[in-house]
Amino acid sequence: MLYFSDPFDAVIFDMDGTLLDTEAVFRTIVFDVCAELGFEMTDLVHKSIVGSSHEATQKLLVEAYGVSFPYALFDDMCRSHMHRKVALSPVPLKPGAADLLAALGAQGVPLAVATSSRRAHAETHLSGAGILEHFDTIITRDDVSNPKPHPEPYLTAARRLGAAPRHCVAFEDSLAGVRAAHAAGMRTVMVPDLVDPTEDIRALCHAVIDSLEHARFQLASSPGDATGSQ
Repeated sequence: MLYFSDPFDAVIFDMDGTLLDTEAVFRTIVFDVCAELGFEMTDLVHKSIVGSSHEATQKLLVEAYGVSFPYALFDDMCRSHMHRKVALSPVPLKPGAADLLAALGAQGVPLAVATSSRRAHAETHLSGAGILEHFDTIITRDDVSNPKPHPEPYLTAARRLGAAPRHCVAFEDSLAGVRAAHAAGMRTVMVPDLVDPTEDIRALCHAVIDSLEHARFQLASSPGDATGSQ
C-alpha cells in the first residue's frame, strides 16, 4: 500500500518496464541481435543500458565492445525484431497498470508519459496496449534536447500538464529514470523491473514498491480525493 501525506496534482509514468513489459521482450532481442552481429551480450552490459537513451546506449555499447561495434545496424535490427514481435502480439501491460490508470483517470488526475523512446515507438506500443487514451500528454525523445537522466523529460511533462514539479508523482523502473524524476523535484516511486535499486537510488525515492498493483493514493487533507491545489 502506497500513501502520500501531501496532495499531488499529476502523475507521470515512464513507459518501458514501468507501464509496459517491454524490457523483458527487448532483453531477448538485444541478446539475439548481438549474437547475430558476432558480439556476446552479457547481463552486466545489458543492465547498464536499461532505461538509457539511444545516445547513452550507443556510448555504453561502444565502451563495452570497442569502436568497431556497429551501433546503427544494431539499432535497426533491434527495431525490426521488435516490430515483428509487436505485429504478432502487443507488448503486455505490467501488473496493476490498467487498474491504476483507470483509478487515477476516474479521479480526474492529469496523467503523462515521459519516455526515452521515440514518438513512433511510444505511440505504437501504448496504443497496442490499449492505454494511449489515458494520457493528457506524452513526452518522448523527440520532444526534448536532453534525455534521462536529465530532468528535462519530466519537467516538460509537468509544464504541459500545468502542474508544479513538486506536486507531481513519478513512477520509474530504471536508475536513469529515477535520477531524472528526482532531479526534476518530483516524488519518485521506483517499481524495479530488470534492475534493482542501489542504496543511492533508494535514497532518491519516495518509495520502492514491487508492483503497480501495490500503488494506492491517499491524501491526508481529503481522503479519496486524488488531487490537491498547487
